[in-house]
Amino acid sequence: MNGASPGPGPGGSPTLDEVARLAGVSRATASRAINGGNRVSPTARAAVDAAVRSLGYTPNPAARSLVTRRTDSVGLVVPEPDDRLFSDPFFPRTLRAVSAVLAERDLQLVLLLARPGDEEQRMLRYLRNRHLDGAIVVSHHRSDSLADHLAALDLPCAFVGRPWTSADKVAYVDTDNVAGGRVATEVLLERGCRRIATIAGPADMTVGVDRLEGWCAALRTAGQPTDAVEHGDFTEAGGAAAATALLERHPDLDGLVVASDLMAAGALTVLAARGLRVPEDVAVVGYDDLGVAERTTPALTTMRNPIGEMAEQATRLVLDQLEDGRPGRAMRVLFPPALVRRASA
Repeated sequence: MNGASPGPGPGGSPTLDEVARLAGVSRATASRAINGGNRVSPTARAAVDAAVRSLGYTPNPAARSLVTRRTDSVGLVVPEPDDRLFSDPFFPRTLRAVSAVLAERDLQLVLLLARPGDEEQRMLRYLRNRHLDGAIVVSHHRSDSLADHLAALDLPCAFVGRPWTSADKVAYVDTDNVAGGRVATEVLLERGCRRIATIAGPADMTVGVDRLEGWCAALRTAGQPTDAVEHGDFTEAGGAAAATALLERHPDLDGLVVASDLMAAGALTVLAARGLRVPEDVAVVGYDDLGVAERTTPALTTMRNPIGEMAEQATRLVLDQLEDGRPGRAMRVLFPPALVRRASA
């Protein structure tokens, strides 16, 4: 014991010194036992636990963090503009899934938006200073190099979607976007479409590249051309602009594979404005099935993107790394694509 202990804290609440005195251990031992530190014997830990229950002591979270070096928080890193977070159903679905898993462990979710430039550097400093126990990264781009940075930090992390680089050094969860793009295209081939175009995702995202690769593979197998490509930005306005450009270059197109349902919704407005019937004149297949596809006119045939399950699995991969103390484990979990048939094809 380290001399006399002070009396109860403000309002008569028990203090750490009182816990130590009742347990018959030093204040430092009591602190380590309460806050999850090492170098505490089973006998001392049991005595401290009994004293805590007897006195009704509530641990200090700041003290616990100093002992365990844990913040009890996990970050969701979104390197996208703020407006996309509220306009694309991908992000609310991701947030709900991550938050639900963290709540099971009584962990706090911290949202980090990081556009390229100063914001990205500020976010990396935040992670480097260990203000979070781990990170889940979604909607990442080639230029952000987040997988490289996180692998170098040795921070528990997982990516939703295959990262451009360091895929062999970090954990990630993905769906088979190549197979999904191929299946979406085969739906139109089976309908007898002869001129199939695509609105692909951004060329700096692996999801955009992979879905485009699946489209190309299906058309090459069928002996059809693969030149009717326009890239969009996963927004409704981007889909409308891409559809306009495609129709100007390829007025004979009769099938359209779109890399997201939001972009497909924009394309449908352009087709309707030009008097083209869906699916009679142009059959359309989207991708995601996150709530948009049921509300379009006509309802979209689409590929289901299991983002809720993927985000949940990515969160559990981070928690596994935290529990076993082995950050940076390179693991891959791949979900199969699934076709959802509706009226547009």
